[in-house]
Amino acid sequence: MRAVIAEDSVLLRVGLIKVLEMGGFQVAAEAGDAEGLLAAVAEHRPELALIDVRMPPGFTDEGMRAAMEIRRRWPGTPVVLLSQYVEERYAADLLSANTSGVGYLLKQRVADVADFVAAVRRVADGGTALDPQVVAQLLLRRDSDPLARLTPREREVLGLMAEGRSNAGIAQALVVSESTAAKHINNIFAKLDLPVVDADHRHVLAVLRFLGASRAWPSHP
Repeated sequence: MRAVIAEDSVLLRVGLIKVLEMGGFQVAAEAGDAEGLLAAVAEHRPELALIDVRMPPGFTDEGMRAAMEIRRRWPGTPVVLLSQYVEERYAADLLSANTSGVGYLLKQRVADVADFVAAVRRVADGGTALDPQVVAQLLLRRDSDPLARLTPREREVLGLMAEGRSNAGIAQALVVSESTAAKHINNIFAKLDLPVVDADHRHVLAVLRFLGASRAWPSHP
């Protein structure tokens, strides 16, 4: 699985390359700015783009804008944004544009190599991966209906869904049976008034509602 990395810090970039290679990825190219990233994606058409949010020249949101451009030019390219701090609006912006193959992780997660690689691979396989700290902040800020209908346990389950956990992963995290986890998830679907469509699609809709991105809810055939 080919990956492209965009990170202006040479030291961190080298570390990310090693981590991805340990996880079975082939790093096809690396870049230190958004312009180099776009050129690399155009040349290599990778199965994953790992992107620092803040890059030269302005060190503001160059990586975020490059990620959005990648999704526009090459739809379906999985992208993972890396950030030094929790800036949940970037996660919401990225998920608003598309609902699969996206991730937003804090750079400190790289230290836990196994979890980091698992999250990145989940995105490369078409899933989502949100940093637990982003999820925690979003849970604190989303107090209005319909999220207010959820019980504390259901909010915890929704948070795990936003991190990209499967039903089995949620059950394992909560130390409950998979059927119990599925019951909580179905209750969330009902309380958020989500349409009866396939389970994967409703997971995405629930996460979008959680992020306050309902304006971008996709229609389902």
